[in-house]
Amino acid sequence: MTSPSEAPSQLALDWLEAELAETFDEEYELELEDAQLSLEISRIYKEKHPNAIDRHVYFHSLIRLQSELIKLQDWVSYHKKKVVVLFEGRDSAGKGGVIKRITQRLNPRVVRVVALPAPSDREKTQWYFQRYVPHLPAGGEIVLFDRSWYNRAGVERVMGFADEDQVEQFFNDVPEFERMLVRSGITVIKYWFSITDEEQQMRFLMRIHDPMKQWKLSPMDLQSRVRWEGYTKAKEEMMARTNIAEAPWYIVEGNDKKRARLNCIDHLLSQFPYEPVPHEEVHLPDRVFNPEYERAVLPPELYVPAKY
Repeated sequence: MTSPSEAPSQLALDWLEAELAETFDEEYELELEDAQLSLEISRIYKEKHPNAIDRHVYFHSLIRLQSELIKLQDWVSYHKKKVVVLFEGRDSAGKGGVIKRITQRLNPRVVRVVALPAPSDREKTQWYFQRYVPHLPAGGEIVLFDRSWYNRAGVERVMGFADEDQVEQFFNDVPEFERMLVRSGITVIKYWFSITDEEQQMRFLMRIHDPMKQWKLSPMDLQSRVRWEGYTKAKEEMMARTNIAEAPWYIVEGNDKKRARLNCIDHLLSQFPYEPVPHEEVHLPDRVFNPEYERAVLPPELYVPAKY
């Protein structure tokens, strides 16, 4: 028989077990994005990834890392740190997947994602970095750029949206721009997600055959297959000319999506000397009951139909 002193502990364990199960369900929902495949594509993909990480190992590792991300978020918020993380890489390299897992359990008021569309006609006449500056963090914020000012060194250059003079100007300016950010107190971390030609081809095929993912394919994405070598040369020059001590590049091996997510998050955490910060104790106040109050009955048409 459970003693009164043991009961709260057992209740807490039962609650944690239920919460963990719900967390697995939530993560599994995200993983279903790979489930809407034709059987043939699914079979080929599994053959290409015979050493995929065990799902339970992945889930447990991810949840542990996400709990550390919460500590990092609290530390950044408490000490008014400013953090910028850039995610770059070829189309379908896995940038969006890792960003989704980083932000999944964090406060959107502290950690936000910036994914800018193509520049407008007005923005094309501005200083190149101008449209990115308003999105930089204030104290206590982390900003994740899903593609960034490095568009100029990649897609804009390869697709001919920027001429060689503009690209050269970018390479001259970007190291000093990032040094200015660092001098202002912003930590700048840059990730490049690297995948092979074969892996990108497989992921594009998955998107083509999955109606849930076809929206991810744009004419620009398809052109990236045609211009694979052009992107490779552009990436190599970009790395050589913008890998500065104040804001170095970090390459994430992305062929295995799950391992890439875990490795990237683990590395991101390692870049900060975060530690637990003081928290005010939270107490649930007593409910105030007014004996004169009667809850109004609302018309049934205001309610969302309970179909499930």
